[in-house]
Amino acid sequence: QALSEVRASYIADCGWATLTEAKKNFAERDERLKAFRTYSKVILWFEHDLYDQLQMLQILHWFSGQAQKNTALTMICTDQYLGMIPPEKITDLWPYEKDITAAQLILATKAWAAFRESTPELWAALLNENTETLPFLNGAVLRLLEEYPSPKNGLSRTAQKALEIIGAGETCPIKIFKQYRETEERLFLGDWSFWQILNTLLDGENPLLHLKGGGLLSRPPEKDQILTISPLGKTVLHGEKHAPPQPDHWIGGVHLSANVFWMWDAKKKVLQRKSHL
Repeated sequence: QALSEVRASYIADCGWATLTEAKKNFAERDERLKAFRTYSKVILWFEHDLYDQLQMLQILHWFSGQAQKNTALTMICTDQYLGMIPPEKITDLWPYEKDITAAQLILATKAWAAFRESTPELWAALLNENTETLPFLNGAVLRLLEEYPSPKNGLSRTAQKALEIIGAGETCPIKIFKQYRETEERLFLGDWSFWQILNTLLDGENPLLHLKGGGLLSRPPEKDQILTISPLGKTVLHGEKHAPPQPDHWIGGVHLSANVFWMWDAKKKVLQRKSHL
């Protein structure tokens, strides 16, 4: 309930839905889950990307605290994107249906607790554990860690890729997003989330990007909105300077601020805690 309130507020702040709509959607989801015992079997469907894997952890954790009684729990989780499968082909995924095991519930509960911790060490420690019972979890753990700032220049993986694309000469926000998607092994970030990241790079006294005419990107961007990399953006991209601290934000239960934040060294695969730049 508390998490749904936080997420609803975040979704409303981003302009993706009104606060009322977001709360209503979460309430309907929760009521649907609570009614699971009215069915003989519940099939959970998830994709392999970060977004779905986090939802999977939350839902499996919730089910771990419920008495199943006579309801069977199964899951279909493959490396295919469900939204891209034509309705007439969805039945092709039935062979992937598997019973949800106690080991999966235990691992999901452990990973969900790690995700909600105020520091990311337990989440990173999952990389060194056997997570084969949830075969796409390891990749999701790593991809989330890559959204922490890099010790090289203070950029997340997504921000780094965006600057690389813009620095190479692409100026159209929509084309930038399409090129960014090609860099992901598992697609998870939607266009509106991407515009939000670009706006973070546009904002502040020392922006890494410039927008023709000034201001921030509209969502969706207008056709005449053109992005270029700033002089500071070029030096940050090449690792000659650190990016200015991002506004306060959260990654799971970890609060990143200008004064205290964590970094992820992608080459060494280690976390670093910083109290200042």
